[in-house]
Amino acid sequence: MEEIREKLIHPEVVHFDESGLSIDEKLHWLHRAGTRGFTYYYLLERRGNAASDQIGILPHLKGNAVHDNWQPYMKYGCSHSLCNAHHIRELTGTYEQGSQAWAQQMIGLLLEGKRSVELAKESGKKSLSAGTLRKYRCRYGTIIAAGMKANPPPGRAQGPAKRGRLKRNKAHNLLERPARLRKEALRLMRDFRVPLENNLAERNMRMMRLRQEVSGTFRSYAGALSFCRIRSFISTLRKQGRSMIDVLVRAFESDLPRENASGTPE
Repeated sequence: MEEIREKLIHPEVVHFDESGLSIDEKLHWLHRAGTRGFTYYYLLERRGNAASDQIGILPHLKGNAVHDNWQPYMKYGCSHSLCNAHHIRELTGTYEQGSQAWAQQMIGLLLEGKRSVELAKESGKKSLSAGTLRKYRCRYGTIIAAGMKANPPPGRAQGPAKRGRLKRNKAHNLLERPARLRKEALRLMRDFRVPLENNLAERNMRMMRLRQEVSGTFRSYAGALSFCRIRSFISTLRKQGRSMIDVLVRAFESDLPRENASGTPE
């Protein structure tokens, strides 16, 4: 497990996510970090920066973190890219339910950018041209401006002043994130190593969800943590195309006492 954790500090792109996990009917948080070659699960009673600091991957990450814009992730100094699959789902709902034309335009921009990157890779290029990037940034800004115009922030109503933040509609709340995090949303167009989505983290979660659906809650933290360690090991083996049986046998045999020439255990 320690070797897997160390391997995840240096890769160019690492996917992160977390989700709730029930242990003896109490909520815990299952944290996940992974690449195409390694998977790391860790279980804690908390989430946020305190949990990430304890796990020790994000604070030392040398590459890019892909995630779903969970704000505590953004406090770390590595580069970040957002899961645009989540954005596209939210934008689709905004367009279909609110007839917001800018939302459909943003979906088109993100998918067009993904296709441009794929075509550039196929032709052997390592980046989009400066002119192409500039056009995408300009279009992105134009779409955000159109969305803001269609969804202006609420004004203060007449009467006694009320404390707190004014309530905004869902479309305006959705706009605030891509408007604030333009660089992170468009990083895939500047860095071909970065994907459009965070699907790898989602795939890493499937077996853990299946385990909870079939068996329900874990009975103890120690048992749940052991399960996470075993799944980390097995998932990593599968990603690397190695034989699980052979490696597991070697792992257990390495812990068995060995006999010396006289037949006594060493």
